[in-house]
Amino acid sequence: IFLIMTYTSFLPHSFLQPHPETMNAAFREAAAQARQKPVKLTHNQEVARLYRKALKTLSSWIIDREIFLEEATNLRGRFDAERGVSNAKAVRVLKEGRAELFEFTHPDPYCVPYMPGGSLFMRNPPPPLEICFPDGNYPADAPKHTMNPDMTICRPETGKSAVGSVLVDFGKKNME
Repeated sequence: IFLIMTYTSFLPHSFLQPHPETMNAAFREAAAQARQKPVKLTHNQEVARLYRKALKTLSSWIIDREIFLEEATNLRGRFDAERGVSNAKAVRVLKEGRAELFEFTHPDPYCVPYMPGGSLFMRNPPPPLEICFPDGNYPADAPKHTMNPDMTICRPETGKSAVGSVLVDFGKKNME
């Protein structure tokens, strides 16, 4: 901090003033280029993702496995109670579920060690095959797939394809 304060004391005052409209637009543009396009989901897929996120949030709050299983059963009962409702009520219940999930989100959620925010994230990434075999003679047992930063296999149909650039948000502990 002392070095930053010393360095900035020599700069002219106009240089220190940020230009928020330019800076925000530049950051927004960089994020828009790195962010992948969202996949259009059906209602059933949205409900399944909400249920999965609710279970993950529940696992961040509850450490004891027996209590977690009991609360997970209660959660499943809440989802099953709303099965087969009309479209208008389904949209309303889904919106309320997202709001409730946001309300109960853990401030420091548990994450798998090899995911963004985990202790193993990108610790030992596999080197590209072009570096290992510069002549292009790949062995028969060499992997034929590209890896994401979270060490999963790139698949465009999942919406997680790290071909090109990827925006890793360490604040939300995810990649976009």
